[in-house]
Amino acid sequence: MRKARRTWTLLVASLFGPLLFAATTFTEHVLDLPLHNGSHQRVLYDAPANPKATIVMLPGGAGDVGIRRDGDLRHDDNFVVRTRGLWTHLGFAVLIPDAIDGDNLRGMRSTPAYAALVGDLVKFAHQQSARPVFLLGTSQGSIAAMNGAAHPGATQLAGVVLTESVSVLGGSHETVFQADPQEVRIPALVVANHDDQCPVAPPGNAPRIAAALSASPSVKVIEVSGGISRSSNACGSLTPHGYYGIETQVVDAIAGWMDQQLSR
Repeated sequence: MRKARRTWTLLVASLFGPLLFAATTFTEHVLDLPLHNGSHQRVLYDAPANPKATIVMLPGGAGDVGIRRDGDLRHDDNFVVRTRGLWTHLGFAVLIPDAIDGDNLRGMRSTPAYAALVGDLVKFAHQQSARPVFLLGTSQGSIAAMNGAAHPGATQLAGVVLTESVSVLGGSHETVFQADPQEVRIPALVVANHDDQCPVAPPGNAPRIAAALSASPSVKVIEVSGGISRSSNACGSLTPHGYYGIETQVVDAIAGWMDQQLSR
């Protein structure tokens, strides 16, 4: 397993408001994980000294984060990527996978093969820490999170979080409804931004997604509002669809739900 490490001093501030929290130092690890099928998955792993849980973060879009061996990222706009410092500040370890060989993941996230890949990521997360593991997906990454949570071995997970989920067929030709939501048997959280204008992820479908999780022991829907658009693409990361400008609000809401699961 090849491994690279980079230490950062992170000063997280809003472009449109005050400092979010004080500077903190953390170490990001870049690893090439061997997978069950013989290939390798490059991931970015970051953890505080004593994480209370690990979150496997599944980005949207094409899934190509562009993780370099030295820790640099070619594409770091996605919500789950650019907020990783907020999560570690709150005590969570984060594991972010890249697309294998830069492949476009559109249309692949609901497949059994990708569910198995998510299972490999969860297994690795458990190897790094004895603490519980959550899945968190955003936009098209929610399809991957739903699929991974529906996997037979997913009962080892503490919960799954689906944010701005793709629920209407578009260019990727798959939605969260094709990722076996009826097979999810762990607690689930659905987050929807009232101001999301992405046509394939309408916030009004959040109740439908929650209802489809018929075997989950606990399903909660959180509605948020707001955000800023820096992109003409309503499904882009730097828009309300990607919680741009309201990251702290959304992260705090999700972390609060996770804390509730951990206290049970």
